[in-house]
Amino acid sequence: MTTMPGYPSAEGYPTAPGHPPPPLRPELPEGVEPTPVGPLWKGWTAWVALIAGFVGAGILGAIVIGVGAAVSGSNFEDPTAALNILALVVQDLSLVGAAVVFARMGGGARSWDFGLRPARLWSAIGWAALAWVAFLVFTAGWLALLGVGDSSDSLPESLGVDESTFALVAVALLVCVGAPIVEELFFRGFFFTALRSWRGMWPAAIITGLVFGSIHIGSAEKEFLLPLAVFGFALCLLYVRTGSLYPCIGAHALNNSLAFGASQGWDWQILPTLGGSLLIITAILALVRRIAGPAPTGAYAAARRQL
Repeated sequence: MTTMPGYPSAEGYPTAPGHPPPPLRPELPEGVEPTPVGPLWKGWTAWVALIAGFVGAGILGAIVIGVGAAVSGSNFEDPTAALNILALVVQDLSLVGAAVVFARMGGGARSWDFGLRPARLWSAIGWAALAWVAFLVFTAGWLALLGVGDSSDSLPESLGVDESTFALVAVALLVCVGAPIVEELFFRGFFFTALRSWRGMWPAAIITGLVFGSIHIGSAEKEFLLPLAVFGFALCLLYVRTGSLYPCIGAHALNNSLAFGASQGWDWQILPTLGGSLLIITAILALVRRIAGPAPTGAYAAARRQL
């Protein structure tokens, strides 16, 4: 059987009709990590995609604001909330685009290559809850150590959530739906996976967590940067443990919904915000799965779960 591009061997691939699937790999000795089967993205692509994504995001965002300001007659240095929101959407698309481009260079850019594959429901919920609670405990201890209280996210206010209902809804969608999907696809689905093929799981998870915390400079208070790095690290471990990006997206949406609600001084409104966000995320991912086709099953899927 011919080896497909970007994969080390043909082991685990679906066989021709009428032929039984090849046996799964034998159990490895304790302490020996299995060789990943899947798109072996090079470690350098993680860094180049990160730079390309954010540089492209900055350029495209500036173009959007500049053109919008010229058309609307507003000031480029003080754009309207609508222009800021549109620029943020363009930036998210730039980040995802960079991940897809460099994933294709490595031989795999299908939805399941980024982790959009099924997970055991209750096991995934349990591990996601554990990761999120661990993040909350660390955050509480860290803030107590610094002697500071809770602080709100500055991003919603900078995007004009208090100016109109449209801005409030748009920013809620960006924070509670867009960010969990985009950031998980890029950081866990691509960046962490590429680094893992270079240095292994633990260094990749630590580096990904630190980078994840760093990108929130400017949108989160400085006291929360380390906790966000820990959250990014925990989400990497969650991805490894469940073999799926869905629990990571769910935990991310939960955290962002609570943070957004807290920034608005909400109480009961947080629950419907979270529920609505999860429903929209589910619909979007279902559409992605429909377009991409069914995920691999059988021996191939079992082998890929070793990623």
